[in-house]
Amino acid sequence: MLPPLQIRALLLDLDGLMIDSEPIYRLAWQSAAAALGYEFPDALYLNLIGLNDHDSEGLLIRSFGSGFPLDQFRALWPTRWRRYVEENGIPVKPGLGDLFKVLDAHRLPAAVATSSDAEQAAFSLRAVGLDRRFACIVTGDQVANGKPAPDIFLEGANRLSVSPRQCMVIEDSDVGILAASAAGIPAVLIPDLKAPSAEAAALAYRIFGTLHEAAAFIKVLLANQNNLDDLSKSHRNDGFVKSSRCKARKN
Repeated sequence: MLPPLQIRALLLDLDGLMIDSEPIYRLAWQSAAAALGYEFPDALYLNLIGLNDHDSEGLLIRSFGSGFPLDQFRALWPTRWRRYVEENGIPVKPGLGDLFKVLDAHRLPAAVATSSDAEQAAFSLRAVGLDRRFACIVTGDQVANGKPAPDIFLEGANRLSVSPRQCMVIEDSDVGILAASAAGIPAVLIPDLKAPSAEAAALAYRIFGTLHEAAAFIKVLLANQNNLDDLSKSHRNDGFVKSSRCKARKN
């Protein structure tokens, strides 16, 4: 039986979870590699999902060899990615609006915790009109170790002034689920391009197909939690401990 949760904040991945940007990144990376004379298979891209730029580049060198022109690749792919987004936009994932309604109804703070660097994340959030939506944004270049290390989620909880044990992560990648587990934070998994590994599936608190389903689950969870909070308040003189509600710290 799964343990009860007390959720005071959400930590949300960005690419592949809230916005359908992974196919755009894949196109830009494959196009840039092709321009340099390298074939970039889909299977290799799937292994990069959830990693920060530094770790992704390390995997590219291991896959293509030390002769891979990394500096040229770094110069090419962001230009192609930005051009595509400027011309076509980035779709948001179905159900994201449902999730925001739940957050607003319960005044639940949320932070973005993405492996993208700060410039990429800001560009993507502006492209979909979400740049003012979140209490804080933690990016892969702002922490010492990328996913699957716990750093990014621990930093997100810290910026929201909420204990990691009172947060919930929503992720689409294996490395994101591993990072949440390492941080001691329960995580909901909504797979995107890649089916979850057995390890990630076992570590996830719940697995859903869409944000619609995840939002419905969190809505019920928070409603039940609020009922328990109300009960605790009504019995605070009878030995019950009042639950604390942390406020998000503004950036």
